[in-house]
Amino acid sequence: MNIIAINGSPRKRKNTATVLQHALDGAQSVSGTAVTTELVQLYDLTFSPCLSCFECKKIGGKQYGHCALNDDLTALLQKIESADGIIFGSPIYFGDLSGNMISFMERLLFPFFTYDVGYPTIAPKRLETAFIYTMNVTKEMMETYNYQNRFATRESFVEKVFKKPQVLYVNNTYQFSDSSTYLSTCFSESYKRTST
Repeated sequence: MNIIAINGSPRKRKNTATVLQHALDGAQSVSGTAVTTELVQLYDLTFSPCLSCFECKKIGGKQYGHCALNDDLTALLQKIESADGIIFGSPIYFGDLSGNMISFMERLLFPFFTYDVGYPTIAPKRLETAFIYTMNVTKEMMETYNYQNRFATRESFVEKVFKKPQVLYVNNTYQFSDSSTYLSTCFSESYKRTST
């Protein structure tokens, strides 16, 4: 079994990366079979968002069902096609995934959607999927602003292509190693310490 985790945060050793690594370690520890894992740092890759060229939709075309762009995502997208599971991890910025994660998901998912009635998938296999969302806001704030509804839309597209994602919300995360050096009075560091 091969599981790939995508860190959609520019911070390679902070909240999102840490939780993703724990998820990969957990998968290795509970599986009865050999599990290989990989944590991909999305911000290490140079890539374009989907350019809407539609080469992936051209019947009989060389790129049918595959993204035609050739950049740092190309090898990763090929690797994902043969994986057994993928974990999307992203910090939440303004109530949504990071920009790089959104661009990555466009490139990953769009080639597998057909324009047939019902938009059936042509993905090579139905991968197991999961989302890990890390955010500075509390669970109550997340619910007040209906973050889950925004997330559910992206999750539904992943489910159409692969399988229904498992979801983990990580709320009230630390943002700074020393909060005394930043103006951040709307968040309580002492509350973060006692609520985790």
